[in-house]
Amino acid sequence: QVQLVESGGGLVQAGESLRLSCAASGSIFSIKSMGWYRQAPGKQRELVAVVTSADSTNYADSVKGRFTISRDNAKNTVYLQMNSLKPEDTAVYYCNAEVTTKRLVTTYYWGQGTQVTVSS
Repeated sequence: QVQLVESGGGLVQAGESLRLSCAASGSIFSIKSMGWYRQAPGKQRELVAVVTSADSTNYADSVKGRFTISRDNAKNTVYLQMNSLKPEDTAVYYCNAEVTTKRLVTTYYWGQGTQVTVSS
């Protein structure tokens, strides 16, 4: 079993910054991609950013230049540094990881979500 635990959400004003963290634990053999998605009220969940095991990154156009994703492979942790936050960034942010377990089964896992609210 694998667990993803997120932290770092909160309420900030427009223009401020937040840093999200997501730590994976459990029966982990390896982790390929790790990423962040978000879901605003009444909208579909969307990709925010993803980083592969080779440190290749991909961002949604709406966050390019403002958000930075990074990972610490030794800690099985992914981070999302969010700068110049806008009210439209308000959403529940979910961590996602493509994990190969010690039984050599590869599955995508999700965290429980962390709320980010940006006031204008």
